[in-house]
Amino acid sequence: MANSNSSAARRRRNSIEVFDGKHALDLATAQSYSENVFLFVPNLIGYTRIILAGLSLHYMSYHPRYCTILYGVSCLLDALDGHAARALGQTSKFGAVLDMVTDRCTTSCLLCFLSSAYPRYATIFQFLITLDFSSHYMHMYSSLVTGSKSHKAVRSDVSRILQFYYDPVKLFLICAGNELFFVALYLMKWESQPIGIRPYTILPFDLPAFLAEVTWAQLLACCTFPICVLKNFINLVQLWKASKILVGVDLAERATAREAREESKRKSQ
Repeated sequence: MANSNSSAARRRRNSIEVFDGKHALDLATAQSYSENVFLFVPNLIGYTRIILAGLSLHYMSYHPRYCTILYGVSCLLDALDGHAARALGQTSKFGAVLDMVTDRCTTSCLLCFLSSAYPRYATIFQFLITLDFSSHYMHMYSSLVTGSKSHKAVRSDVSRILQFYYDPVKLFLICAGNELFFVALYLMKWESQPIGIRPYTILPFDLPAFLAEVTWAQLLACCTFPICVLKNFINLVQLWKASKILVGVDLAERATAREAREESKRKSQ
């Protein structure tokens, strides 16, 4: 049984296209204007996201309105680059990694600011940064070593949760809700005007009295907090599944190495 499993793993791994690093570097250097991956439309959108995110960080400490608008537009463009890539036939490995790295860095920068704004919860924000980076890095690497064309292509027999998460619509909604929660925490440091929801309305039941004192940023944080919890639970699942896949690859490679040593011994006898 172990031999058949290792053989299946070898067959899968042998199907991966392997490129020489120097050859790939030469191709990238000599690429023409008409087929320049760096200039693909979705990648240009990615560069725009980076610029907008950088500007939002510049304003983060003293101009919340500019910061929020720039950060929000940068995040919204995240949904546009994928559609552009598929519509124009310009999907690329560089674009996929650029998109993921931009997401991780942008969110991490905001969490760093929140760590200073809410020093009591700094450890929690640091944990979220660590979980976000580690889960996505290990998931990406496990996708590469198993020959997957995309880290978003997760089969149900690997993880139903991750297959659910990487559906394009669900991915956008969950990520947007997660970002909105962090943005709401940021705005809570600046917004102090209650929205003044009256505790008694035309509704057939009474609303809690505290709603008269809550700010719209606090209300947004309350509404999006469950999505943030869901997102980070999925990150934990992603980290655990990727770890198990990498361990499985290690076991398959060790089994292959043992078979090779045993075969070598038999031939030498």
